[in-house]
This record gives sequence, C-alpha cells and structure tokens, in this order.
Amino acid sequence: MDASHLVAGLGTGLGGGFLAGLFGVGGGIVMVPLLGLILDLDQHRAQGTTLAAMLLPTGLPAVLQYRRRGIASSVPLVGVLILAFLFGIYGGALVANRIPSNPMRWSYAAFLVFLSAKTFLRQEPPMRDRGAEPLDLAGLWTWGLPIGFLAGVVSGLTGLGGAVVVVPLLASKFKMTQHEAQLASLMMMLPPIGLPGVYVYAQAQGGLPWGVILGVALGFAVGALGGARVATRTRGAKLKQIYAGIVLLMALLVALRGH
Repeated sequence: MDASHLVAGLGTGLGGGFLAGLFGVGGGIVMVPLLGLILDLDQHRAQGTTLAAMLLPTGLPAVLQYRRRGIASSVPLVGVLILAFLFGIYGGALVANRIPSNPMRWSYAAFLVFLSAKTFLRQEPPMRDRGAEPLDLAGLWTWGLPIGFLAGVVSGLTGLGGAVVVVPLLASKFKMTQHEAQLASLMMMLPPIGLPGVYVYAQAQGGLPWGVILGVALGFAVGALGGARVATRTRGAKLKQIYAGIVLLMALLVALRGH
C-alpha cells in the first residue's frame, strides 16, 4: 500500500467528512474533485473510489451528534429511500461508465451549478419544537420512492452519494428543516447502499485504489463528527447558504481540471 496515497486519502476524507457532517451530504461533492486534483484520478475512478469509501458506516459519529442535539428524523422514510436507492444506483453506474470521462466531467460540473442555485433559492421552513407533531409522512411512498430512486441514479452517475438530491427534495416535499433533512440523508449512508454502484465501477475500471479508499473512509469518519458539531450549532438558513456556495466552488474546480 502506497503511504502517500493513504495520506492523500485521509486528507480528502477529512474534507469530505466535514462537509458531510455539516450539510448531510455524502462528501463526494468535495472528494471527487480533490481525488482528481491530488491523485490525478480520472472522473470515473474518482467517482468509484468515493462510492467505495462510503460503504463503511463512516457517517455514524455525525448521526449520533445530530441525535444528541435533539434533532430527529423518520426511520420509515429512510427505509423507503434506501430501498429505492439500491435500484437507482446500479442503473446510474452502468450509464456513467459508458460516457467518456471529459463529457462526464462537464455534465458533473453543470449539475453542481444547478444544485447550488436550487439550494440557495429554497425557503427554509420554521424550526419545529421538540414536542411538536411528527413530520407529515402522507407521501412516504408517493415521494419517498422517487426521491430515493433519483438519488441512486445521481449517485451512480456522479459518485456524489445521492444526498445532493435527498436533502433539498426532503426539505421541499416533506417540509423538513435543513437539519432534519441532513440527518435523514446521513442515516441513509449507514448501510452499504453504494455496493451495486461500486461493483459496476470496479468491473468497468479494472479495480479501484483500495489504499486510497481506506484513507478516505478513516478521514471521513473523523471529519463527519467535526462537521456535525458545527452544523448542530448553526442556523439552518445559514447552513443552506454556505452549502450553495461550496457546491458552486466545487463545480468550478471540476470545470478547471482537465483530463
């Protein structure tokens, strides 16, 4: 195992984990561009590496931190999201590995720009008291299945983990606060839901850099806890604005990296 690759993976995982804990995302928003910039991985290998690092329950420290701060989310809803995600990620990964790396990179950057604008313009619902009525889950299957499936497709196509879709859509369709949606997204990542996508990437790319993956996973777990501690002390509206700005920055990094 190359020690420099392990160290580079640790640093990348710390950055991705911090953003995951802070915003409830899978960390791929920052890890995919950084793996390309630091280790010169092409778009497909960077995406596959990111998905593989997320197979371990690296987000557990962040989930526990959210729960300690009194933030709750719906376990049945998370279960529906995971079920649909598993079908979507396999198809998304198959499609991604049939698209040349350069068009894939530009499509990825364009998607991040769209996501940044959508997040910035979304209105944050009022904070819910701890003793308030539970979330309205009337659309558990009506909205949960398509959101989970779309998240899986996006995850397979881009290596982002699907949370970039889950967080804004849960906030919109289920009237969740930013913190509640982020917790649901982190809970989704606890099982190895990316396994079908990792299998497709590993087959198509002739294997993945497992030393890098180990470093990313270890760094992610530490970073996620730190990010969650900051998130649970920050207003949801402020989190949303910072998230939109970081996504836009990552789109720029992806666009500037030439392969």
